[in-house]
Amino acid sequence: MKITGRKRRHQRIKKQLVGTTTRPRLCVFRSNRHVYAQLIDDTKGKVLFGISSVVSQDLKTKKKVEIATEIGKRIGKIAIEKGIKEVAFDRAGYKYHGRVKAVAEGAREAGLKF
Repeated sequence: MKITGRKRRHQRIKKQLVGTTTRPRLCVFRSNRHVYAQLIDDTKGKVLFGISSVVSQDLKTKKKVEIATEIGKRIGKIAIEKGIKEVAFDRAGYKYHGRVKAVAEGAREAGLKF
């Protein structure tokens, strides 16, 4: 089975990034239409919570980068409410550019530290 370049890069990144209970991994996935973000505790092997642009009906009229920024703000707000102040940012093999960067900046605006 062929592994795409992005998946190979993601495997290399995940070797060095480890999400813990106090500092979970903020993983971003982007498809052509939507953006997904989730906080993962790798020590327990659990997804703490996630958010995506699929279920958010109020974001339909915005542009993709604006949607990604809003997703970052929302996941940051939820994390702060749950007592998580610091995360390890996992760009999942994507370039730190465009929507991936927008999610990171939105999470920083909400108060998360990387």
